Amino acid sequence: MANSLLLLRKSCGLTMLLILSGLVLGIQSIYAATVKGKVLDAQSEPIPGVIVQIKGSTLSTITSLDGTYQILDVPQGEFELHLSCLGYEGHSKKLFVKETEEVFLLDFSLVESTTDLDGVVVVGQSVKSEIETQGFAVEVIETEKAALQSVQTNDLLNRTAGVRVRQNGGLGSRVEYNLNGMTGGSVRIFIDGLPISTYGPSFSLNSIPPALIEGIEIYKGVIPAHLADDALGGAINVILKKGMSNHLSASVSYGSFNTFQNSLNAVFRNEKSGFTTKVSGFYNYSDNDYEVWGKFVRNILPNGRYDYVRAKRFNDSYRSVGGKIDIGFSNVKWADQFFISYTGSDDYNEIQHGAYMSIPYKGRFSTSQSNVFGLNYSKEDLLTRGLNLNFNGSFSKRSQVVTDTVRWNYNWFGEMSLGKYGEPILRPQGAQQGAPTINHIDRNVSTFRATADYDITKNHKVILSQSYFNIDRNDQDMMRSALEREFVGTRDLQKYITSLGYEFNLIQSRLKGNIFGKYYVQDIDRMDPLLEEGERVEDRVSSKRNTIGYGMAYSFKLSKKLLILTSGEKAVRMPSEGEIFGSPGENIVENISIRPEISNNFNLGFKLGDFIVDKHEFSFSGTGFIRDTKDKITREINDRINDAVQTAPFVNLGKTKAIGFEGQVNYSFRNKLQASVNFSKFNSVFNTKYDPNGNVYKNYNQQIPNDPYFTVNSSLEYTVRDLFQKGSTLRLSHYFSFVESFYTTWLEIEDFRTPRQYVHDFGTTYILPNQRLAISADLRNIFDKQVYDNFAVQKPGRAFYLKINYTINKF
Repeated sequence: MANSLLLLRKSCGLTMLLILSGLVLGIQSIYAATVKGKVLDAQSEPIPGVIVQIKGSTLSTITSLDGTYQILDVPQGEFELHLSCLGYEGHSKKLFVKETEEVFLLDFSLVESTTDLDGVVVVGQSVKSEIETQGFAVEVIETEKAALQSVQTNDLLNRTAGVRVRQNGGLGSRVEYNLNGMTGGSVRIFIDGLPISTYGPSFSLNSIPPALIEGIEIYKGVIPAHLADDALGGAINVILKKGMSNHLSASVSYGSFNTFQNSLNAVFRNEKSGFTTKVSGFYNYSDNDYEVWGKFVRNILPNGRYDYVRAKRFNDSYRSVGGKIDIGFSNVKWADQFFISYTGSDDYNEIQHGAYMSIPYKGRFSTSQSNVFGLNYSKEDLLTRGLNLNFNGSFSKRSQVVTDTVRWNYNWFGEMSLGKYGEPILRPQGAQQGAPTINHIDRNVSTFRATADYDITKNHKVILSQSYFNIDRNDQDMMRSALEREFVGTRDLQKYITSLGYEFNLIQSRLKGNIFGKYYVQDIDRMDPLLEEGERVEDRVSSKRNTIGYGMAYSFKLSKKLLILTSGEKAVRMPSEGEIFGSPGENIVENISIRPEISNNFNLGFKLGDFIVDKHEFSFSGTGFIRDTKDKITREINDRINDAVQTAPFVNLGKTKAIGFEGQVNYSFRNKLQASVNFSKFNSVFNTKYDPNGNVYKNYNQQIPNDPYFTVNSSLEYTVRDLFQKGSTLRLSHYFSFVESFYTTWLEIEDFRTPRQYVHDFGTTYILPNQRLAISADLRNIFDKQVYDNFAVQKPGRAFYLKINYTINKF
């Protein structure tokens, strides 16, 4: 850890030298005008990736996912604005900039080109490429194609290098995310920059379909200043669609295990006033009655022997429904976006078992509801040129009920377990897990994030971000006596994070840099009322913690084809509400004394390409990483997996260290065939050598269990155009994943080891010529292999899904 910390300090010292030199080299005169607008196609849909350039100058940009563009610092004079994009005819427009400062609003509509563009060299960066070349270990997932298929957002993440989605079963089950050895709460999930915990379990990545998502940013190990949060191992930022062109789209999907996945998305904007309304919704349902088998699925016979069986899950159905409405204004003089929003969601989730699959439950389930009111405001060039502001805040009321009142023991056939003399076996404490409960958990959650950035000059920027998170939680178990129910416990948590960052862009954009510092504060208060000798007393625990973190990220373009990226951070993670106060619906026990987790993270990587040989295109990338962690927070591992008690707290494991490498190869041929292969391999070990008595821990230098440490993913996609009908598109895809076997407990014996996993998926999508109707079919886990994740919990086997998408682009 000392070496990692020294490396970070040296890097920050180097950055200060770059700042001083950059400020001297980078001072630019303030030019006169800004040119901005939107580029649409013939159906009024935004076109991303359009190069917008002022001819005869170096001033250029590229349109973002919503078709918008902006060119700053345009000097006075007469110019020609030129637009070019692969697949569309070029377009030019004369522009005259006067001496006074002006903002030019110029929108364009491009016509599709029927000319073969072989030999055309496109210069510029897409939004995806721009983010991925800032120096951070980051990857951007685009969802345009996946939105037409019957896949979940988690499926897209699981196919990404270094990302492993840890899911406790099928649709709706508990999910954790592993980013190169950092897992659980170390990886924070955001929706448009706000923590997903704001919305509750009924509005999660399980339930948000890719059709409602514009893109997903995945930061590994080092988190930029604008995402001010205690994301120690990484961050996944889901960006919901913000397209402002009028459209309506809907999809319906049905498949195996009686699974429905439906979504709706509509946008209306008045071009004259800028008044905008956005509506989206989803409905998901699944019986999740897939088969499970193998060494972790067994019934206990009356004589005490194990009977290994193949059975269907019988208490695992899931339903979620939700919607979001935004009302406000977009692209007006006083705001780029101003929206007041409401998000409502509801879910029902049956719980089949605890942390392990050894004991099946029947009749244990949870219900959740959330009502979230939000405000979003963003404006570029606020009050003065170069000052940009983004505010996103919300208040939510969340409620959850965990019900468990069935007192008998059940086997994997859904039958009552019988004793030696044929009598039904009762559960030890009267319910499937612990004592009978109808536990109501109510939460009031307030959160906001405000980020301001200012362009000191064209190549230098400062960023200030402030986030605030507050949760008030009340727990009341209706199975307790009337007297006990009068005593309601409270759980309060507040968190403040301030971050300050500086960005520079030097040597004609060959060198980019970013340094930042973060200050963390967390307040905890837990009160449980007790009845002692007829009097009410309060059992209260309060604490306040604060600490600092800092980091940097650089990228340097050594040549036209080779980019070097490096980043490092002293990262801090405060324990989350569930880790501190527990979560009965997920069998998590509270741990008030759990400590913050601190890690020195370092990445060093490269991007090589694109290489074009004839009609073949290649690119390569790779990243080596170190995660040197103190007080790692993890779920307590129980070696007695047949124990009737399937609850466990989160604990501080001690020191751990993960060292590894990830890589990716991309290939395409004539924009018809696209293929990629990625892998991630790391060694994550328990790094605390001595116990308090000076003895060497028996697990010292041992691989941390329940942690997939070697994964491989590949994708292959082929596109056929004008099949059956002119203007139609047929897309064929194949996905493969490999997970090396891993132990689920510290005991490295075969009983606690998962098999190697080889999984193949196949999909096909047909888009009709009018581009409104698309039909897709997906075959998942073709060879019906056993697929495992957390604590050897088996995921669904072979499954088939059919999906229909319909879009109206103009109304």
